[in-house]
Amino acid sequence: MRVLVSCANGSGTSLMMMKSAEKAIKKLNIPITNIHHTSISEGKSTAKNYDVVLTPVNFVNMFDSAKDKGVTVLGIKNVMSAKEIEEAIAGTDLVDRFGK
Repeated sequence: MRVLVSCANGSGTSLMMMKSAEKAIKKLNIPITNIHHTSISEGKSTAKNYDVVLTPVNFVNMFDSAKDKGVTVLGIKNVMSAKEIEEAIAGTDLVDRFGK
C-alpha cells in the first residue's frame, strides 16, 4: 500500500504521524510499498499517486480531488495515536484490498 502523510508544513507533525501510521499499518498486516510525509501544498499535488492519505481532520477537504480519483483520505484527530490510525484504516476497504 502506498501511504501519504500530510500536514501543514510537512516536517515535525507529519513525521510523528508517519511513525504512528507505520505502527498501525504493520499491526493490520498491510505491507507498505511506499510511505512519505509532506506538507499540504506538496501533498495536494501528489496525493493521486497514493492509495491512502492520512491528514489531520482540518485538512481533509484539501484532498477532495484525490478522493475523486479513488484515493482513500482519512482525517485523524490525534496524529500521535497509532490506535486511532489503525481504527480509521480498519473502517475502510484497505485491509481487504492490501492485507496479507
